[in-house]
Amino acid sequence: MPRNSVPDPSEPAFISRQVTEARRYYLNLNPSRAGSFVVVCGGVERLRPEYVILRRNLPYFGVELVAEGEGSVVLNGRRFPLAPGSVFAYGPGIVHTIRNHTQHRMRKYYLVFAGREARALLQATGLGQWKALHVAALHELVDLFEALWREAREDTALARALCATLARLLLLKIQQHAVPGSRTVPRSFKTYERLRRHIEEHHLRVHTIDEIARECHVTPMYASRLFRRFGRTGAYQFLLRLKMNHAAELLDEGLLVKETAARLGFADAFQFSRAFKRVHGVPPTQLLGTRPSASAA
Repeated sequence: MPRNSVPDPSEPAFISRQVTEARRYYLNLNPSRAGSFVVVCGGVERLRPEYVILRRNLPYFGVELVAEGEGSVVLNGRRFPLAPGSVFAYGPGIVHTIRNHTQHRMRKYYLVFAGREARALLQATGLGQWKALHVAALHELVDLFEALWREAREDTALARALCATLARLLLLKIQQHAVPGSRTVPRSFKTYERLRRHIEEHHLRVHTIDEIARECHVTPMYASRLFRRFGRTGAYQFLLRLKMNHAAELLDEGLLVKETAARLGFADAFQFSRAFKRVHGVPPTQLLGTRPSASAA
């Protein structure tokens, strides 16, 4: 549906007409025999101030992401506030009510899907507990919703398969970026993001978490705790992976193992090789292939 257009009265009954803008797509409105995981429809909506939706038994599963504005959702009798970064889901038998803030109107993306695997995929995100979550990296999820819209509108033979793959990726990204134990972004998460950005920007210069913690004005123990909580990995493991990704690029460009080790500040090629194999699962010499320089490593 073109931007700023009025919804078509012929659209399915579960699609809201209480919007001022909408871009929508429909891939399969009869997915009962279509496979293990099927995208039914999706899109993005700008809501009217008076927007209220009450659904008692939608036959499909749905995920919605708030990109702008505020509102609330009630899922099986539990109320959750909504703000940018809020994500929630519903499914068959899940009574839900979505309300818009009359002054801070929401703009939200939605994805509707079905199939044998749908419930399990939703459960893995944490949304299958029928509660609203808050996600970091909102832009990454918005990009995936936009990619779904683009692929669905192409109307090619592969559109359904491509959209199913993108929908799976979207659910994995929600699982990856959900902020544990919070409906809003806590202050500690903002500190984690600051640490993560610092590592991403300076991973070629810094070598220890002590350096990073000192430069970010936190303790090494606190930095490690934040990464375990929000990053699901250790702070040093994150730093090491960035270094080894860069190392792989240098090796692919033709640098010797010992030259790469020196470039990244390792004491010797042996120490570097152990770190590289720990991250990538293969020794760095394997990236050299049959190039003449491989024997000089």
